[in-house]
Amino acid sequence: MTNYLVVTAMGADRPGLVSRLSRLASECECDIVDSRMALFGNEFTLIMMISGSWAAITKIETLLPGLSVELELLMVMKRTSKHTPKNFISRIEVSVNGQDQRGTMKRITEFLADRSLDLAAVRSHADDDNLTQTILFTINVPEKVDLVKLENSIHELAAELSLDCSINHMQASEK
Repeated sequence: MTNYLVVTAMGADRPGLVSRLSRLASECECDIVDSRMALFGNEFTLIMMISGSWAAITKIETLLPGLSVELELLMVMKRTSKHTPKNFISRIEVSVNGQDQRGTMKRITEFLADRSLDLAAVRSHADDDNLTQTILFTINVPEKVDLVKLENSIHELAAELSLDCSINHMQASEK
């Protein structure tokens, strides 16, 4: 039976961090199933899901705290299970951009939560030099939702926020 562990790490950015974490996973006979990394300011951030046998996951769980001290990373880990995708009729990717304004993310996430929509991914960036913001989010659309009505509502929200909006339908292979 395959076991899963989610690991998050954060600390000062420097060369070799991903290599050290990847090497430890390999040495523990674990596989990195999924991972994301980004820089926020000067901080390196990583989240990854590791899979392996019970013994392999237990081994990496015991070794990660020592590596986090050595690499001066704040690290959190949690056992999980394999993701079971829900049945969605569609997946859309929405991009909004315009003048940077406080509260945009709050309004968008409230809009989605009020409609019980599944936010599959979100990425945002504010450009301090140009005072602009870009938010890209992916929504899994359940069967009960009228897709045309949803898209119209998203465009209305973007207009209320004075943001340009584009919506792309993702291919089945991108789900």
